[in-house]
Amino acid sequence: MSVQTLLLDFSIDPARLGDESGQKTVFEQLETVLKEYLPNLILAADIKVEGGSLKVLTGKKGATVSIRLFDRGLVTVNIEYYKEDSEEPLISFKSARVLEGRLKKYITFIKSQAYAPIKRCLFSRYYPTSDERLLEYDIDGVLFDEQSPFQRVQIVHSKSLGNMLVLDDLQNIAEADLIYTETLMQRGKESYEGKEIVILGGGDGALLYELLKEKPKFVWMLEIDELVMQACNKHLRSICGDVLERRKGPNYEIIVEDCMLTVNKFIKENKKVDFIFGDLTDIPISESACGELWEFMITILQAAFKILKPTGKFMTHGNGATSPESLELYEEELMKLKPAVEYTKSKAFVPSFLEDWIFYQISFKSNDNGDA
Repeated sequence: MSVQTLLLDFSIDPARLGDESGQKTVFEQLETVLKEYLPNLILAADIKVEGGSLKVLTGKKGATVSIRLFDRGLVTVNIEYYKEDSEEPLISFKSARVLEGRLKKYITFIKSQAYAPIKRCLFSRYYPTSDERLLEYDIDGVLFDEQSPFQRVQIVHSKSLGNMLVLDDLQNIAEADLIYTETLMQRGKESYEGKEIVILGGGDGALLYELLKEKPKFVWMLEIDELVMQACNKHLRSICGDVLERRKGPNYEIIVEDCMLTVNKFIKENKKVDFIFGDLTDIPISESACGELWEFMITILQAAFKILKPTGKFMTHGNGATSPESLELYEEELMKLKPAVEYTKSKAFVPSFLEDWIFYQISFKSNDNGDA
């Protein structure tokens, strides 16, 4: 069950909407055609607003239609009604397209656009891209939805992607996203056999699960949010196996606390590792490298390189390829690190993100090392 919202936009000669009389004529033409598709429509409100007018109609089963006429030549029609899952739509996208064509022919619009229905309910089907475009997913249910001390944790089910982890209304990883983990770890390009590894974050368990297949010497996974691990252990076993249930094995340990506590402990002990994975926040989308998230990210980078062997690497995800400005800001921050570092980048299309994602492999610059 959901509230269905259909949107139609029209461009019209501004001269036809330049005064109250013209707007009334166009509205009456719209109303005549709309009544053929939405039974029992009656005018409930007629409001004069700056730059035009707003008409609100009501119809069958509580449907509402708002028609906004702008004197600059734009007309918007918003149709909204409540639909049970078992019910046929009052007006579908197909019939909305027919309606669009009928209106365009009847009233002679210059341009028009009908949009697929927006389905608004108690769980979201819509998540943003990295550059804040809205994507609709084929989500048909919520398996888990709780608030931890740190974030809202959800597991939703997608017909095409399988179960998917959503944190604070942002998609994180789905059962279809092995490519994300394999690109992050550069599978086939890096050797993890016999290596010591630290994962900063990684609460879904997918990275740890895949790294253990590479026969490392030892992996420390540092995750702060117990609830994330509980949810993924129950609903994402296909990508994390049983590592989140066992928490500790002969060559790995999951430590549930702020990752900086263990990192600072390693710094104090002068411990060095071969690989560090930054599986925490994405690179922030902003105009400058300032603010709490940037400070957190830079602090993590500075601390991580203090426990990295001279030949080691810091592996992390960046952000979407459609956000080049923020990626450039991140790279500028990398160039400020001391000792100096160098980096390579990889790109992969991540199914649950529905876009290309950028991954970084960062190491000490040649002729530099972690002792400098």
